[in-house]
Amino acid sequence: MQHAVRSRTAIRRAPAPAPGARPRRVRSLIDADALRVLHRAARTLMEDLPDLTDRLIAALREQEPAYRATIESDPVGTWQEVHRSLRHSVASLIDPRDAREAARRCSWKIGAGRAEQGLPLDALLHAFRLGGSLVWQGLVEETSRTAPEDVRLLVHVASDVWNFVDEHCSLVADAYRQVERQMTWRRENRVRLLAGALLDGTSRISDLPEAARALDLPEHARYVVVAVAGGHPSACAAARAAAVPEGMRVHWHTGVEVDYGIVLVGDGELAAPAVQAPPGARIGVGSAVEGLAAVGDARRSADTALAICPEEGGTIRLPEHLSAALVVSSPGLGKALVGRVLGPLLSLEPADRDVLLDTLAAWLACDGSAQRAGERLYCHRNTVLNRLRRCEQLTGRCLARPADVVEISLALTGHRLLRD
Repeated sequence: MQHAVRSRTAIRRAPAPAPGARPRRVRSLIDADALRVLHRAARTLMEDLPDLTDRLIAALREQEPAYRATIESDPVGTWQEVHRSLRHSVASLIDPRDAREAARRCSWKIGAGRAEQGLPLDALLHAFRLGGSLVWQGLVEETSRTAPEDVRLLVHVASDVWNFVDEHCSLVADAYRQVERQMTWRRENRVRLLAGALLDGTSRISDLPEAARALDLPEHARYVVVAVAGGHPSACAAARAAAVPEGMRVHWHTGVEVDYGIVLVGDGELAAPAVQAPPGARIGVGSAVEGLAAVGDARRSADTALAICPEEGGTIRLPEHLSAALVVSSPGLGKALVGRVLGPLLSLEPADRDVLLDTLAAWLACDGSAQRAGERLYCHRNTVLNRLRRCEQLTGRCLARPADVVEISLALTGHRLLRD
């Protein structure tokens, strides 16, 4: 049998380098000469910095339309910003150790400031690259003028110059995006506060124009508020689509338990959407109001409609359920009515109580027809009549008297909606 033989050379492994250790760069004599040439040309550029600034401003005006408007609106401020950036950049080429941090702070400040002013990031990065190109061009031109034989040495420091430009482009982009995120958050938070104040009815009159602009809704128009609750969180979009027809202008305000939609209805009404609400979703549609100042009233009516919605889900439009809304709007009086009208009936054994309550509800839903109520309850009409007579005896109300029927109907609604 042959044995596998490995030489010592194959077994030995090179020692692993220390983590994080980076080899130090050792500059050659050529590099030293190149740095000397770079520093000499950079010092001359520093002396002629105003002219370099003018050249960069002219290039930006010609090549970058977004910067052109900035230059025209604030020529002095823009010139000073460009001059300051170039001064820090050229100083970093001469003395990186002492000048580079100041240059970084300058670039960060420019990126943050231009983000606040809304200058496009692409235009800002283009400006920095143009500045880098002009600085490099200036270094080459100055060396060609004073020591043409040294131009070839600049090749050895070209990567340092362009790495510096890339580093500051990244700094500018980071500062810009950070401020942009902060501004977006502040803007979204302001919109949320304005919408919340409208829905709460605490908005100041002086804030209404700002709210109209922020929500992209007219201040003086006709509005309806819809309240959406229940259902699985993943079905939120479907519930909103079932609450407001596609194409209508609406601002959604997300709450902890209820989402509210401020819907612009104009001269019309909020039509029923073609989309069906997802299972378990409850939608309350309030009454229409005039103007953003009255959105708080519309929200309260939407809450009332939502309170009428069955627990299993559905859509309730308040104008179609005003009698139920009366009961829900005053729960104390509603419970008192339930106790006064249905008290003796509610004290029965649960099975007996539920049969009588269901019979009353079916009879009312069938417009007082015992025959149709019996068909709905799967019993004979005489059974329905017997149960109704017993309800009359227990409640002391007469179902042939319209006023008593109204009381019983409202009491049944209160019993259904105001359960603890």
